[in-house]
Amino acid sequence: MRRREFITLLGGATAWPVAARAQVSAKRPLVGWLFSGSQNNIFESLQRAFLQRLNELGYVEGRHFDTIYRFANGDGSRMPVLAGELVRLKPNVIFTGSVPATFAVKQATTTIPIVCASLQDPVSLGLVASYASPGGNITGIASNLPGLPGKRLEIIRELIPSATKIGLLVNINNQGHAAQQRETEAAATMLAVKIIPAEVRMPADIDTAFRVLSQERVDMVIVLLDFMFFNEGRRIGALAAAARLPTMYAWRENVEAGGLISYGVNDSDNYRLAASYVVKILKGAEPRDLPVKFPNKLEMVINLNTARALGLTVPPTLIFRADEVIE
Repeated sequence: MRRREFITLLGGATAWPVAARAQVSAKRPLVGWLFSGSQNNIFESLQRAFLQRLNELGYVEGRHFDTIYRFANGDGSRMPVLAGELVRLKPNVIFTGSVPATFAVKQATTTIPIVCASLQDPVSLGLVASYASPGGNITGIASNLPGLPGKRLEIIRELIPSATKIGLLVNINNQGHAAQQRETEAAATMLAVKIIPAEVRMPADIDTAFRVLSQERVDMVIVLLDFMFFNEGRRIGALAAAARLPTMYAWRENVEAGGLISYGVNDSDNYRLAASYVVKILKGAEPRDLPVKFPNKLEMVINLNTARALGLTVPPTLIFRADEVIE
């Protein structure tokens, strides 16, 4: 009972799903979850995929384990405090969905296992020793595959053959973006394309970023993988539409919200894969022995309504290769 009271006391200022808040038991394993975004429909979709896979593996929330949640609401500055709160609750494993969240937990503990559903360049960032042998208390699922930035540029050139200037929306508080930017710029050199980066620190900077990209007369914008951009999908879509800037995203959800095209991992699939690692750890496995997994596939989603609004004709070959076309 004391543990439940302690959890409730610490978490009073943070909204959790009612089931998680009411059912915590000292007898069941505890899973901490640090989410970069908000407790919204995006979170609920990812949570559903995560918990469904746990159920399939015989682990039902509230029966076989309890979960405690913390939400940064897109504010990276809150991560260290939230990570510290989770660590003090001594969960059996902490689950994260982004590199910034993983870094925050890593700084708070070197012993509690961490599983991340969206690892970007984890070796170069020092999160793991290698993909095959992580070596520490962190493992998870990769979200930025080698060659992916170059493939995105090839798709853009197929969509807009005359494109020579590509904007890049970068969150400089996301440790994984520096490597993504370097790889994108290297691939652009091979295609004789110039990359125009627009850096942001917080949601309020996004408006300015799009004004800069519009003034630079870029032909298209790439929005890098980031939970702030995920949460601000509708706003980014509206800014892109107002500036008549075709935009490529990492996540399909941004296209469902009105963006033009996405090419990247299916985040729900990553959360399902990550759930299998959480179960392994609850059964006694160590993160250092669980190789970083790669997604099963990449997917492309195209919004033809947005294409028509921008006056773009999507090549039939691109439509044929798309995993989903929104009309």
